[in-house]
Amino acid sequence: MSDGPAARRGPGEPWGGVRPFSIKTKLGALVVIAVLITTGLSMIAVRTQTELRFITVFSMIATLLITQFVAHSLTAPLDEMNTVARSISQGDYTRRVSESRRDELGDLAGTINLMADELEAQDQQRKELVANVSHELRTPIAGLRAVLENVVDGIAEADPETMRTALKQTERLGRLVETLLDLSRLDNGVVPLRMRRFEVWPYLSGVLKEANMVASARAGMTSGSGSHTRTDVHLHLDVSPPELTAYADPERIHQVVANLIDNAIKHSPPHGRVTVKARRGPHPESLELEVLDEGPGIPRSDWHRVFERFNRGAVSRPHGPGSDGGTGLGLAIARWAVDLHGGRIGVAESDRGCRILVTLPGQPSVPS
Repeated sequence: MSDGPAARRGPGEPWGGVRPFSIKTKLGALVVIAVLITTGLSMIAVRTQTELRFITVFSMIATLLITQFVAHSLTAPLDEMNTVARSISQGDYTRRVSESRRDELGDLAGTINLMADELEAQDQQRKELVANVSHELRTPIAGLRAVLENVVDGIAEADPETMRTALKQTERLGRLVETLLDLSRLDNGVVPLRMRRFEVWPYLSGVLKEANMVASARAGMTSGSGSHTRTDVHLHLDVSPPELTAYADPERIHQVVANLIDNAIKHSPPHGRVTVKARRGPHPESLELEVLDEGPGIPRSDWHRVFERFNRGAVSRPHGPGSDGGTGLGLAIARWAVDLHGGRIGVAESDRGCRILVTLPGQPSVPS
């Protein structure tokens, strides 16, 4: 949004709190001027003994000229507003109305521009929602495809264990559909969290196993999705203590960890290493997660921007082999899920590569 007049004042709010040249004032002034012209010409006619019909004609011409000037000053901005409104109705939200006037029409122009800003933002959010859905559904679909292709190709048998893996991916796909539909209610703050206690080691082991399986499935596919196809990067899990537990929404945390791993793998050098660390936080059932890679890292000047949607960084040749650079949504989705928990996510200091630190608050404290 621009820093123009519409951003500085609300609809119906006059410039600087005053409206010195309202339309009512201008119309009143027009009537007064017309009366003064007629009166003046009448007095001249009486003194010069000019015929009344000439004075009447001169009065009408002068009044019409002044009226035409005032009318043009009123109708010209209305024509511009009509043109902009037509463009907005056709889906072009880039047009704006000039706000140089200091009357009611200037306020109306500001309101139209504010409406255009809101519609443009909503249209962008709709496009982002579609991109988010595509980004999030790709992982379980690729995992399910990998399992089924292994069965069809004879690499794996359709035994109960394999079918359970396929069922797990299908169930996750269904939960993701429900989860992503909740994005439409995000602005109202009613996105649900299904908080529960879970063991961190087996949970993160499953996330890393899925990441490896999805990467192997994608390695032979041509994709413009931005998701990695790296099979040379080693994933390492470090959980201490091994019996560590956490209290959070597992589905949301899966979104966080999966997207952070995906981002770390894409930025890793050939045969690099990505480490996922989990430690106990300062509060009961709280959790501190770290995802570290060995890539080029993120310049400190970009730390505050990496979680913005569609931000793909400015690092020279940031992506390893098998990556097309991504859509810039993974870290934004991770931040969204962490924010829902009331936690924190950010880039932390690291001697090498990039280190993302996530802190989850755990169980809320109960007042004594």
